[in-house]
Amino acid sequence: MGIKTYNPYTPSRRNMTGSDFSEITKVTPEKSLCVSLKKNAGRNNQGKITVRHRGGGSRRKYRIIDFKRNKDGIPATVIGIEYDPNRTANIALICYADGEKAYIIAPEGLTDGMKVMNGATAEVRVGNCLPLSEIPVGTQVHNIELYPGKGGQLVRSAGNSAQLMAKEGKYATLRLPSGEMRMVPIICRATIGVVGNVDHSLINIGKAGRKRHMGIRPTVRGSVMNPNDHPHGGGEGKCGIGRPGPSTPWGKPALGLKTRKKKKASNKLIVRRRDGRAIK
Repeated sequence: MGIKTYNPYTPSRRNMTGSDFSEITKVTPEKSLCVSLKKNAGRNNQGKITVRHRGGGSRRKYRIIDFKRNKDGIPATVIGIEYDPNRTANIALICYADGEKAYIIAPEGLTDGMKVMNGATAEVRVGNCLPLSEIPVGTQVHNIELYPGKGGQLVRSAGNSAQLMAKEGKYATLRLPSGEMRMVPIICRATIGVVGNVDHSLINIGKAGRKRHMGIRPTVRGSVMNPNDHPHGGGEGKCGIGRPGPSTPWGKPALGLKTRKKKKASNKLIVRRRDGRAIK
């Protein structure tokens, strides 16, 4: 998918870029696979804001994606590639030989009319979903399960892929897009290929209004607040934050603080962290 630019008839249009949607072949979504999406503006079930700077945004329906890919041995034909407002990747509508339709994340190179299949007997081909035990070492994969049968949880955003590095005993070792090396049960499933819409990271939003359409509200800098509102606040005119390093509004270090629990059970499955260090 390519990037398109705009004529600079306003200052915000000058550097704005967008997707040209050249991969998209189907415009209207499948009604049977869409559900209404309730807006909660970053609030939890108690009505308290747990994620700041959320609210508003365009209306959108949620597309039900098949992350499990557990309909084995039945070939499916790709009907079309669609835009999904709920994720960075595009999605593909597939129709199984028995007539059932489903949405999957569209990998790069998947086009209308191609066949995809799930299960251990499927070929190692773009769009097919297999257990890691059946995938050759060195293959690029996405939509990877962490727990057998739960559905893909890893590597689902646009342009991403993980590489299968090794298979030993009950576990397969994967190199994730962050650089982390992690072991996953070898019976977990993954989809072959790189997630499509590779150019998504090159898009320049260009103006504040476009962020509001996405449901993201403005963020106020701590340095322009009062001292009782933020640790960076206060002082005469423009001045430094007055601390060794930047802080969150609650006084915790904003950069580099490790929040992962030291005794987390899955720590033993991480071979190497994304910063290059072995986990302790």
